[in-house]
Amino acid sequence: MKTYCYTLDLKNDPALIAEYERYHEAVWPEILESITESGIRNMTIYRWANRLCMIMETDHDFDPAKKALLDASNPKVQEWETLMWQYQQALPGVEAGTKWVEMEVVFQL
Repeated sequence: MKTYCYTLDLKNDPALIAEYERYHEAVWPEILESITESGIRNMTIYRWANRLCMIMETDHDFDPAKKALLDASNPKVQEWETLMWQYQQALPGVEAGTKWVEMEVVFQL
């Protein structure tokens, strides 16, 4: 099992944050399928204020670049991503339009 951690900001608007969370109470089945079929075994998203942290546990052969290519060619995933971008915003200091940014491990027990 491999573990990845990504971060992203939501727009700092309580109503938009609440809406974003409502969507994640009932994620579309096609999105869940695309996640599990790619080799992601567990995914958890945490929120503090408008900052998100996503932790993924994956199969050993999981490849984030391959997952990105599959997502780019999946119309339902693209529809979801477009919808979610209404609530999300790029982190300070990253290229405009960049979504989830992989975090670097600085300690592990």
